[in-house]
Amino acid sequence: MKTIRTYGRVLALTLTAQAALGASPGLTIYNQGFAVVRDTVPLDLRVGSNNIRFTDTTAHLEPDSVILRDPAGKHHLQIIEQNFRGDPISQPLLLAMNEGKTIEFLVERQGQPTVIVKGRIIRAPYVLHSSGLRRYASEYQQRQSAMANPYAMENTPIVEVNGQLRFSLPGQPLFPPLADDAILKPTLDWILETDVAGRFDAELAYVTGGMSWEADYNVISPMDSDNLDIVGWVTMDNQSGKTFENVRIKLMAGDVNKIRRDEWGQGQRVFGGGGGEIRPNVTEQVFDEYHLYTLERSTSLHDRETKQVEFLRASGVPSQRIYVYDGAKIAPERYRGYSFESIRDRTEYGTECNPKVWVMKEFVNSTQNHLGIPLPRGQLRFYQRGKDGLLEFTGENMIDHTPADEKIRVYTGNAFDLVGERRRINFNRDSNRNRIDESFEIKVRNHKKEPVAIRVVEHLYRWYTWEIAENSLSFEKLDSQTIEFRVDLPPDKEATITYKVVYTW
Repeated sequence: MKTIRTYGRVLALTLTAQAALGASPGLTIYNQGFAVVRDTVPLDLRVGSNNIRFTDTTAHLEPDSVILRDPAGKHHLQIIEQNFRGDPISQPLLLAMNEGKTIEFLVERQGQPTVIVKGRIIRAPYVLHSSGLRRYASEYQQRQSAMANPYAMENTPIVEVNGQLRFSLPGQPLFPPLADDAILKPTLDWILETDVAGRFDAELAYVTGGMSWEADYNVISPMDSDNLDIVGWVTMDNQSGKTFENVRIKLMAGDVNKIRRDEWGQGQRVFGGGGGEIRPNVTEQVFDEYHLYTLERSTSLHDRETKQVEFLRASGVPSQRIYVYDGAKIAPERYRGYSFESIRDRTEYGTECNPKVWVMKEFVNSTQNHLGIPLPRGQLRFYQRGKDGLLEFTGENMIDHTPADEKIRVYTGNAFDLVGERRRINFNRDSNRNRIDESFEIKVRNHKKEPVAIRVVEHLYRWYTWEIAENSLSFEKLDSQTIEFRVDLPPDKEATITYKVVYTW
């Protein structure tokens, strides 16, 4: 329930009454840890100045993002003053408010009558400035956290009882009645001016922290097939300090910097059903440069709740398993700060061997593959059905926002029965001719009972200009400093690749 106080009148507005007014709360959650809340505030204003209290905000509201207006345009509203208080009454805060005062404490001892003693609060425990933690830099946050540390002696309460000081509370504190300005929930206080008196429903919108969403994908493949079944979930997390009852939820996907108030994009797409008359759980629209996913049913999202909704179900998605051997083992931290010229001249650079062969899954996000929808950033978990019919976990990884018709390639782990070996067999640096010759021998071994194809990737990392002078197998140039050999290996066989690269500058 939310409460709006106007000139001493308290209007308790339930969700039922709100629905009768034709207004329903709205929520757009961004996958960057914030949300936009849209609500309705019933107002009864007089011409001139009005004091309004609104007590149904989140605890992480950004005060400078608040928009309050008459959507019908009949009342010109001017916010003369706005005050946001996000620290509701708590025992530590009441102790701080009564610092220097004498209050009563209820003392209970096992087997003895309950007694009341009086004590003067010399020092109350420090109360975190929660709003400041969100606004100021890490140094402020660290100092606040240190000051509020309950185990620090300088933060323990000091109470004087019968002329003696004690570093603890003597019992359960009994506080005097609350003042009129005390708040029990995060609160917005406004001084509003309007030129037209009357009742109307004002539109309220604001940005809040404490909310996020992410996508998760469970990918299942049969034992003897590379066709995938994909189930996608959206997981919403509410740590905002407010429960949203019967709310329409939208999820914004994309790397948002600043939202323009553009019109909705055209071409609504629907997914999440399996065909027939099944109503989809989620629809998708283009919004500005991003994608907006809307839950088709109103739902409740409680404070400190994590909620999941299925938004994608696709069967028979063709894929292929790819084996990649990238044999150069380079530790970036070892050469941090080195110039490209320094790295070029270090003879040991790139000579350590990585023996692991990567396993990757690849599929195209297209309508021909029963997908073809913008896939939001999320985690892919791969499962495969075994001979006993049971599912086994085979790896996981993240994908970024992926538009329709783009290829998805995901690393899922290292192959157990495939081994690579890479060694340098020659290195020659000719300073007079500004030239380096470097030769490598690469071996890949297949210990499986079936043939495999391995992509052997080599990075030509010593300089920008290079030429392959000798090679035992044809290769493909992937980019300006990467080549790839493709090796078809029968069961229990080994293949050897050699090549010589010449760098000049």
